[in-house]
Amino acid sequence: MKRTLVLLALLLLEAASASTADSKTVSYKSGDETVQGILYTPTGKGGPYPALIVIHEWWGLNDWVKDQALHLADQGYVTLAVDLYRGKVATTPDMAHEIMRGVPEDRAQRDLHAAFAFLASQPNVKKDRIGAIGWCMGGGYSLDVALQEPTLAADVINYGHLATDPDALKKINAPILGLFGAQDHGITPDDVHKFEQTLKQLGKKTDVTIYPDAGHAFENENNKDGFRAEDAADAWRRTVDFLAITLKK
Repeated sequence: MKRTLVLLALLLLEAASASTADSKTVSYKSGDETVQGILYTPTGKGGPYPALIVIHEWWGLNDWVKDQALHLADQGYVTLAVDLYRGKVATTPDMAHEIMRGVPEDRAQRDLHAAFAFLASQPNVKKDRIGAIGWCMGGGYSLDVALQEPTLAADVINYGHLATDPDALKKINAPILGLFGAQDHGITPDDVHKFEQTLKQLGKKTDVTIYPDAGHAFENENNKDGFRAEDAADAWRRTVDFLAITLKK
């Protein structure tokens, strides 16, 4: 099983180089500001397709998250890789922390609402089949999208910050997929269990996996000390299956 998952991870990396999805830089209004993102479109009949807001880690809109948006477009989704940093990309943890702290939360939430509206306005997007996915900082913001967009159709949280307040979580209508590491010292298993239990008590659809030996950012191969190929491959499989069930059926 271990060897199979490692091979799957390698095959996913090879598949990225053979991608045929189209990409272009797009601009859209967020309040009084204009923000940019990268829109990836599956090749084929032209849709309409389900769609995903793809939200970056604290590093910003770098090559890794662009690759994730590309992989997902190859699965049959229009994907919008948002840029919450307005063009800034961090290269060190200190720089990432500084940029992240400089992003006003209300502005980020406004940008994400604008991303949702932008996708809904696209003629090749199914308006009732828009989801969100994010990692690290972006995982937390992915939850925020579910909290503020009542028609969101699916939500994937990869080791992002969580909420446990029932009054907040009852606003969620989208099914939730949560993927976490038991060795994550920022988002602990206790936090994850409380989040999952609250959602279930509220009757929300949720599917949570905690990988026993994984820490934070275990899905990113650039995380040299924390990347876990087997867990990353399993997380990708769960993501693909979850999105197919929630957005394609």
